[in-house]
Amino acid sequence: MTSFTPHTRDLIQVLSGYGKLILMLIALSLGTATNDLNASPEEDVKTVAALDTKYQAAVKSNDAATMDQILADDFVLVTGRGKVSRKADLIESARKKEVAYERQDEEPGTQKVRVWGDTAVVTALLWIKAVQGGKPADYKLWFSDTYVRTPAGWRYVFGQASLPLPQAESK
Repeated sequence: MTSFTPHTRDLIQVLSGYGKLILMLIALSLGTATNDLNASPEEDVKTVAALDTKYQAAVKSNDAATMDQILADDFVLVTGRGKVSRKADLIESARKKEVAYERQDEEPGTQKVRVWGDTAVVTALLWIKAVQGGKPADYKLWFSDTYVRTPAGWRYVFGQASLPLPQAESK
């Protein structure tokens, strides 16, 4: 059995403290790297496009957990009819499965992502086919989703949707 002098034990404790500090610094730097703070604009476009597509899929499947991860805590959605919904409203609706979606999909080729530094706006034509409160709905609308880069990654902070488009214009 090895016996350490009091001085050696003190040195080991100090080094252990520095070891913990070094591990924390490494962990923090890895966390920062995964948030793509230094990503190129092209990488940001791809990241936000994929995140918005993931969000639309989460809405379609009433996946409240994924929606919760993507939505900022102070998220706001304004519809074309002027209805304002907050994050808690959307999460609760998904948990209760208030809407049964057959479709909640961006029309192929319509998604456009524009990035300005730590802000990105996604626009696309969305086809919604669902049943809500026993009433069927089948329409298309344009939306704009605004994302902001945070230390935890991109978060969806604001959404705005048009009125449903007339059937002839939505094809």
